[in-house]
Amino acid sequence: MAFGSLATPLGEMTVAVTEEGVAGTGWGDRRWLAGRLLDGLGLTEADDPGRTAPVLGELADYYAERLKVFTVPVDWRLTTSVQRAVLGTLYETVPYGQAVTYGELADRSGTGIPARAIGSIMGANPIPVIVPCHRVVAAGGLGGFSGGEGVESKRWLLTLEGYLQPMLDWS
Repeated sequence: MAFGSLATPLGEMTVAVTEEGVAGTGWGDRRWLAGRLLDGLGLTEADDPGRTAPVLGELADYYAERLKVFTVPVDWRLTTSVQRAVLGTLYETVPYGQAVTYGELADRSGTGIPARAIGSIMGANPIPVIVPCHRVVAAGGLGGFSGGEGVESKRWLLTLEGYLQPMLDWS
């Protein structure tokens, strides 16, 4: 598994890429992401900037508002079959600039799991931003977000995509 990172408006983002595709993304400490993913897949770390370059490039383009659809392959091995069904439905059916409620995603996924379980699956998403868990909102508000700075990062991503209007800065 190869690792790379890039500076984003939400902080340093680390990516983990296997020979099959991107297996993880996250903000903050690279060691935490590396430990979680290497242990979870039983892989060793590889120094392979060529493997991470496409993922880092697409993320840089996303944050610069030049990319709306990620095309890098995804390695789903860190997800259970139910997580894969829900996250795969999200990845395939909720495009840039749109959002879905937890209940709507539960229905769309066809898994039969309740809406409240969707939040747990979103919180366990190993590939935030590329698999856009920030696009899943509560029926009456934003809901939670475990990446970056929490709900403020979710708000920032949804504003970047045009789903939310920018907030006024009164300072």
